[in-house]
Amino acid sequence: MQKTKNIVIQTMIKDKVFAHKMPSVKPFEFNNEVAEVFDDMLTRSVPLYGESIRRQAELAAMFHENGTRIYDLGCSHGNLGLLVLDKLADNDVCMIGVDNSVPMLEKYSERLAAAHAGHKVGLVCASLEDVKIANASVVLLNLTLQFVDPGMRDDLIKRIYAGMSRRSILLLTEKTFSSDPLWDDIQTRFYRSFKLDNGYSELEISQKRDALEKVLVPETLETHFCRLENAGFDCVEVWLRWFNFSSLIAIKK
Repeated sequence: MQKTKNIVIQTMIKDKVFAHKMPSVKPFEFNNEVAEVFDDMLTRSVPLYGESIRRQAELAAMFHENGTRIYDLGCSHGNLGLLVLDKLADNDVCMIGVDNSVPMLEKYSERLAAAHAGHKVGLVCASLEDVKIANASVVLLNLTLQFVDPGMRDDLIKRIYAGMSRRSILLLTEKTFSSDPLWDDIQTRFYRSFKLDNGYSELEISQKRDALEKVLVPETLETHFCRLENAGFDCVEVWLRWFNFSSLIAIKK
C-alpha cells in the first residue's frame, strides 16, 4: 500500500463475486467477499466514480465549519471519507462514519490507522434509521439512500435536515431510473455497455442484477427533488450526471 497525505491507496483485487454460475442467486450483501473486491467493483460498476468522490470531497471542504460535524452515512470502507480528511488536513475535523456492514467498517478502521487519522473519525455500526444527526455542516449519502427501505427515506432526509446547521450541505449520489420507458431503456442499455466495456461478462451482469433486486431500489430524479424540497432544503441541484447515475447537492441556507 502507498500513502499520500491522509489517503491510503489500496491494491485493487479483481471482482469475481458473480463470475461463476450460481445454482441460486442470494440477495446482495456487503460481506467479507464484497469488502475484499469493493474498489474494483465500484470502479467497474459506477460511472465517473472517481470524479464524483473527488468533487464531493472538495464541496465538503468548502462548506465545512470548524466546530461542526461531517456525517458520512453509508461510509463503507472510507474512500470518500479519506478524501474529505485529505482536503481538510489543516482543519479541526469531527467526522462520523456510519455503516451497517462490519467488514466494511473493519477495512475503514485499518485504513484510518495507517493514515494516522483515527482520532478524526468515529465509526458507528448501525442502521441509518437509528442515527441521530446533530450540528452537521456536511452530510454525505454516497450511493447509500438506494439501499434504505423506501418507506423510511422521507423520514431520514427530514431528520438529516433537522440536524444540520445553517449554510450546510447534503451531498447525495444515487442510481436512478426514468419514468419514461424509452429513456429508461436507453439508460439501461448504456449502463450495460459500460459494464461490458469494463470486463464484466453477461453472466456477471445478470447474476448481480438478480442479487440486487429488492436490495437496491432506485427512484426517479423527480422523487429525490421532491423529497429534498419537502424536507426544507432551499437549493437542490444536479451537479453531475451520467445516464442513470446522478449526484445532487442540497443546501440549507
